[in-house]
Amino acid sequence: MVFVIYLLEFNFRTYCFLFLQGFLQERAQVTYLANLLTILSLFCGFASVILSLEGHFTFSALVIILSVIFDGLDGQVARKSKSSSDFDKELDSLVDVVSFGIAPALLGYIFIYDNFHFSAAVALFIYLLCAVIRLAKYNTTPQEAGHNYFTGLPITVSGGMLASFVLIYRKAMFLKFIPVLFISLVLLLASLMVSAARFPNLDGLRQFLGKRLKVTMLSLFLILSLALYLDKAGLALFLIFLTYLIFSPFVVKRLDSI
Repeated sequence: MVFVIYLLEFNFRTYCFLFLQGFLQERAQVTYLANLLTILSLFCGFASVILSLEGHFTFSALVIILSVIFDGLDGQVARKSKSSSDFDKELDSLVDVVSFGIAPALLGYIFIYDNFHFSAAVALFIYLLCAVIRLAKYNTTPQEAGHNYFTGLPITVSGGMLASFVLIYRKAMFLKFIPVLFISLVLLLASLMVSAARFPNLDGLRQFLGKRLKVTMLSLFLILSLALYLDKAGLALFLIFLTYLIFSPFVVKRLDSI
C-alpha cells in the first residue's frame, strides 16, 4: 500500500514537472519569436537605409512598410507571451529608432534633396529628435495594465506615413509643392509624437470595433489588394494611416465612455 502511494506521488510529481517544463518551453519559444520579429524589423530598417543610399526610393519605402507589419506582429506576440522583459522593451525601442526614425528620415532627405536640402535636413532632424524623445518617454513612464491608448503618436505610424507619402509621389518630384507638403507632414508628425494627444493601440482598436473587427480587417485586405492591382498601394496605405490619425480622438473618447 505504501509502495502504491509512493508510486502515485512520484507519478504526480513527474507529470507536474513535465507540464511545467513544457509550459516554460512554450513561453520561451513565443518570446524568441517576438525577438525574431523585432530583428526582422531591424533588418528592414537597415535595408531601407541601403536602398535609399542607392536611390531605390520605392523599395526603401516598401521595406519600411514591411517593418511596420513586423513591429505590429512583434507587439501582439509579446502580449500573448505575457513575459516581456526590460531587455525586450529596450530592444524594441532601439529598433524603432532605426526602422521608423533614421530610415524614413534618410529616405525623405534623399527624396527631396534636389529641392530643399537644408530645410529638409532641419525638419527631418526635428522629426528624428521627437521620435527619440517619444520613445524615451514611453520607456520611462510606468504602463498601467489595461491601457488601450498611447500618449503621443506612435513612431510606427509616423514612419509608415512618410514611407507611404514617398510611394505616392515618387514619380512626381517635379511638382514644386511636393517638397513643401512633405516637410509640412514631417513637422506635423514630429509635433504629434511628443504631444499629449492620445491614440488608440491595437487592443483599443479591437475593443472599439468589437464585432466589426473581422469585417474591418476583410475590408482593409480587399482595399489593399485592389490598390496593389491598380498600383495605388501608397495612396491606400497613406489614407489608412491618415484615417487613424483623424479618428483617434473620437475612438479614445468612445473608449473612455465604455
